[in-house]
Amino acid sequence: MTAGAPAELPALAVRGAALFPPLLPMVALCLWRAPGRRETAAMIVATAWSLLALVPLNLVALHVGWWSFHAEGAVWKGIPVDLLLGWAVLWGALPALALRCLPVPLLVVSLVWIDTLFMPLAEPVVVLGPWWILGESAGALAGLIPALLLAHWTRCGALVHARVWAQAFLALGTTVVLPVAAVAPVAAAPSAPVLSVALQALALACLPGLAAAREFAAVGGGTPLPYDPPVRLVTSGPYAYVRNPMQVTMVCLYTVLGALHPPLFLGAAAVLAYGAGLAAWHEGGQLRAAFGKSWEHYRRGVRPWVPRWRPWPDRAEGNLYVAADCAVCRGTGAWVEARGPVRLRVLPAAGHPEVLYRLTYEDTRGNRWSGIAALARAMDHLHLGWALAGWALSLPLVRHAVQLCTDALGAGPRPSRREPAAP
Repeated sequence: MTAGAPAELPALAVRGAALFPPLLPMVALCLWRAPGRRETAAMIVATAWSLLALVPLNLVALHVGWWSFHAEGAVWKGIPVDLLLGWAVLWGALPALALRCLPVPLLVVSLVWIDTLFMPLAEPVVVLGPWWILGESAGALAGLIPALLLAHWTRCGALVHARVWAQAFLALGTTVVLPVAAVAPVAAAPSAPVLSVALQALALACLPGLAAAREFAAVGGGTPLPYDPPVRLVTSGPYAYVRNPMQVTMVCLYTVLGALHPPLFLGAAAVLAYGAGLAAWHEGGQLRAAFGKSWEHYRRGVRPWVPRWRPWPDRAEGNLYVAADCAVCRGTGAWVEARGPVRLRVLPAAGHPEVLYRLTYEDTRGNRWSGIAALARAMDHLHLGWALAGWALSLPLVRHAVQLCTDALGAGPRPSRREPAAP
């Protein structure tokens, strides 16, 4: 036995104990009762959130001295990969399954207690600094608690809009940010003008994917995750132009990134191969089983990768209600009608059974948008160029800022007036 063996054995035991104790109870719970679709979705999103929170947490901890790692092999940016994965499972998939019998507050307290108890026992791999408890608290607030809440909402099918935005953040982090951070060296950062153009191109590429995810929540009542899908066939928004808007977004993102760092072109090829192969087979079968002839009709009319310039003629209908006594609203309605909208009717607000206070868009399922959001929905019926502008206009911060500006310029809310009944 060499002189370094006594130190190597405890280190190996610590790294094994960090990975296998969270995995074994998770496997046991799955064998005891196989997780359903929503429970599987909860495990996925909770683990992904924990992973994305733990990476920056550990990088900050190494920088400020909350703790340090002393390990060789399977180390990324100074962090042992097995410890990172075990921690993500401990704060993600395992408590998502434990929600079967324990509430969120009790799970949070139990996991923080376990973590606080065993962190000091992780030497010599993890050496704690004097203020390590601050890092533990930051991890619980940024990683554990949001992951458990997201798992709970996913299991219950609650807060679909919040879950969709969380999944968009997780998709960007796990499929773009982490791979790019692992592959692209920091020294290869482009010049400021090139970086500015690249950021604008990346923002434009993200629009169809974000709009498609939001459409799943607002119209379909579900999320992009295959285990938590929409309950209705979505043919509006980006889906009126292309069948795979989220995968098209990923291909465009990796194409732009590949222009900055050529090895990242492989990401675009991988997404294209996955989308055209496994995803088309699996998701196509699910959609065919769920929606039957409606899906087949939509599939024949909309291409999977190359967008249409004008929306699909059989896309979901919409009504735009315009107040006749509002000059700005009348001008907006005339502008929309002059561009030949597809499956959109421009109607007088006075004819609506309720009193409307802004420009209002309503779909056939009763979903309603008003003000700038209504205009953005109407632009979706024109052509791809205006649709892109509408998707950008409907982003939360952008929409609220533009609405404030239009209200300040005199287009604020006012009740629509009823037309007197004919004698």
